Amino acid sequence: MCRLFFILACIFLTAVTEAAGLPAIGPDETDTTSGCDTAAGWQLTARDSDRTPEYSGVAVGNGSLGMLPWKEPFSIRHVIMNNVFERQGDDGLNRIIYGICPFGITMYIDGKAVSDNDISDWSQTLDMKRAEHSTTFTIAGKARVEYSFMALRNLPFALMMTCRITASDDINVEVSNKMTVPGGYRNSVSGLCSLKAESRHIDLLLTRAETQHGTHKVAASAMFFPDSHFSRSNHFSRGSISASGRPEECADMISASLKNGEAASFTLAGTICSTADFTDPSNESVRQIVYIDRLTPDKIIGSHLDMWENLWQSDIEIEGDAEAQQAVRLALYSLYSSCREGSRLSIPPMGLSSTGYGGHIFWDSELWMFPPMLMMNTGIAKSMIDYRADRLDRARAKAYAYGYTGAMFPWESDGAGEEATPVWAITGPMEHHITADVAIAAWDYYCVTRDREWFEESGWPLIRSAAEFWESRASRNDDGTWSIHGVTGADEYANNVTDNAFTNGAVKKALQCAVKAGKVCGAEVPGIWKELSEGLRIIESPDGITLEYEGYSGEQIKQADVNLLGYPLGVITDRDRLLRDLTYYESRIDPVNGPAMSFSIFCVQYARLGYAEKAMEMFRKAYRPFQRPPFGAISETASSANPYFATGAGGLLQAVLNGFGGLRITDRGIIQKKPVLPPSWTRLTIKGVGPDRKTFTVTSGKIQ
Repeated sequence: MCRLFFILACIFLTAVTEAAGLPAIGPDETDTTSGCDTAAGWQLTARDSDRTPEYSGVAVGNGSLGMLPWKEPFSIRHVIMNNVFERQGDDGLNRIIYGICPFGITMYIDGKAVSDNDISDWSQTLDMKRAEHSTTFTIAGKARVEYSFMALRNLPFALMMTCRITASDDINVEVSNKMTVPGGYRNSVSGLCSLKAESRHIDLLLTRAETQHGTHKVAASAMFFPDSHFSRSNHFSRGSISASGRPEECADMISASLKNGEAASFTLAGTICSTADFTDPSNESVRQIVYIDRLTPDKIIGSHLDMWENLWQSDIEIEGDAEAQQAVRLALYSLYSSCREGSRLSIPPMGLSSTGYGGHIFWDSELWMFPPMLMMNTGIAKSMIDYRADRLDRARAKAYAYGYTGAMFPWESDGAGEEATPVWAITGPMEHHITADVAIAAWDYYCVTRDREWFEESGWPLIRSAAEFWESRASRNDDGTWSIHGVTGADEYANNVTDNAFTNGAVKKALQCAVKAGKVCGAEVPGIWKELSEGLRIIESPDGITLEYEGYSGEQIKQADVNLLGYPLGVITDRDRLLRDLTYYESRIDPVNGPAMSFSIFCVQYARLGYAEKAMEMFRKAYRPFQRPPFGAISETASSANPYFATGAGGLLQAVLNGFGGLRITDRGIIQKKPVLPPSWTRLTIKGVGPDRKTFTVTSGKIQ
């Protein structure tokens, strides 16, 4: 057994154009250029010329950990730990934290550390099928190096690195690993652990630290698994020595002497545990390394690949448009990477690629990311809605604090379900539609899965509590209609308005769901719910345009608001009115600071109305201006550089699934109605839909 106290004492509107660094691809073209290559639609590849300051990486994640490899040799920008929060900054808000990175590789060839200046013939590939991020480069006259990173799907708290070095001369190779503790941690201690696990002797590197304010203890362990060419060097430190004589930086090392043409390889396993999940993260991180050692890294990687193979049984295949295939599969990969079945966690706007927006959970989860997951992976969808069920009591407490009944979900939810919106943002106290969004998602989950036990225990309480909130939140007008005053809607440029179109539309839909849900559970529901749903005002101008709110007069908007009443809400169904609203609001969306998902909504509606070419125009607008080189990761806005924007991924997937694919989530489950293909697409195949994993194929607008 590793005696921790003894051991530890020893020790990251532009289009896809050349100007943006991405190849321009027309509707009928196939991407054959460098920068964003495809390999049967599964691989994204960057080349030497892409190692520029504009480089934006793509993450690997397993729903619990996210890791962002970068362009320099062996570099990793950061590791994200899902749902591990601490109060940070001057405002003291709970935000997710960076994890200790167990991989800090430095390679020495003939005594010289390999740096970015030493390499050529560099390439980097994300293989989405394998969820593996690989890099290769050449050190002139010395060696060819290939390495890859994985966030293990089968082990939520583990990461894996593999590396192969092929000598082009007689060389000596040393590989050291030391861990990176992010800034803000305290009491960091690193040590080299040598233990005998039953009959087997293993050596590993172990680091533990406390978060800045002591909320959590975090521990990481890492162990080399070298082939026979390598020998384990003495554990060493290349850092300075403290006053106590203890090394400031501890590292583990392996070395090999290779002849010209010889190849050597190693695997490096890393685990990261915290008190958010374990009472004893230090020992648990070691146990998981021991587990990997006993099962062997090859078997662990095999299980990881098997689990991703199962995930990809639910996939979207587009024939005739390599660019669309690449963008859509990256969107699906990004959502799969950011959540996992059984976790009871949801997906923040940036997934697990960064700590953007503090890792909080917004309406982005229920309205944008949940619907495609409900169709493509009900296990992940269940985790996302269970996240809300687990925090219902906090939503009830917030409603009480604001003088309402029922449940009032926070605009930005931290790990406990408390409001975590910065106080300067009016959205925290006023963007209330999220409570309706949660209720609609809960009803949709039941309609797709027919999980009666879950619905009675979790779904109905969510929906009922949301309906009770809206009953207390709305006001009756003298003419018998109802209004909701003082809100921020989906268009966050308009604050403290009355009868915001999307808010009122979402409340209508949520109350309709509540009435139906009560019948399912045999519960008596207040008659006011139906009256309120039917009486809420949706304001229309004299020329037939749905107004975003009372007094709206054509101002620029941040994102789609009124248009959400056509889809996904289905509150407005009249064809002419839908077209008027689409035409009117398309030009009013902010082209610079509007987020990436608005035009996905336009795409769905134009596709359902039969306008395939216009739908395709909107589809391209939903991702092209937001892609960042070299992999095409989606950023939040056309002017920002903060990929990967998982909310935009959810919108893009809905454009394909619910627009071109014709899929609809209804009270009868998932059905297909009036699919339509863009002119350049020859076939669309949607595999593994719903609990029964059905396949839907569309060719030339016809269902097969």
